Amino acid sequence: MAEPVPTEGERLSKRVAALRGCSRREAEWLIEGGWVRVDGEIVEAPQTRVGAQTVEVDRDARVEPPVPVTLLWCASADDARAPAPSPETRSVDDRSGIRPLRRHFTQLHEVLPLEPGAGGLVVLTQDDRVLRRVTDPRTPVEQEYVVEVQDVVDDDALDRLARAAQAEARGGVQLRVSRQSERRLRLAHKGLGPGRITALCLGAGLAPVLIRRLRIGRVPLAGLPPGQWRYLPAHHRF
Repeated sequence: MAEPVPTEGERLSKRVAALRGCSRREAEWLIEGGWVRVDGEIVEAPQTRVGAQTVEVDRDARVEPPVPVTLLWCASADDARAPAPSPETRSVDDRSGIRPLRRHFTQLHEVLPLEPGAGGLVVLTQDDRVLRRVTDPRTPVEQEYVVEVQDVVDDDALDRLARAAQAEARGGVQLRVSRQSERRLRLAHKGLGPGRITALCLGAGLAPVLIRRLRIGRVPLAGLPPGQWRYLPAHHRF
């Protein structure tokens, strides 16, 4: 929820700049970094107006520009109606060491969107470098899926999928399909277009009932519960 911005008093960034003897821009970094409290409550909006309130800057505060983050979110098939990630839905198993800030949930771009009806790993990023790397058509990253189907995956259906994979390869797509159980397939690809997994299964006479993305490049879902998210640590690469 957005913080109210009173019209009276001075801007919080001006007050912090005076307290720390720093520039207004550096004061904004301190505020947006979650280092500033107003009457004991963290305030992350530099434009907040303050009057007689007590303004404090954390003694461990670091003056540094905002660092873009990347969120790994486990979506379910009906998440078109679900709320976006928020601090409340962060996984308790997040070991990134990153402090959640309000700015981390703005200007997020979805990387390699899931096809309709699919769930699993979703990557949301503020980092242009991540966006360029993962979406560069010259060096596509591999995506891994598990697909559960309504009918038994017999040898004939698997053969039809193999022929479909060969056809996709002629278009420059790398596609590998294997059977995990009588109703479950594993599918890994580079460069397959949106909606093609469903189309390939239906073309082989198999109706998908669940499509779940497990991995993008070297970044796995790794047991992340549906509806929860974690930060991509700075040292991890796709």
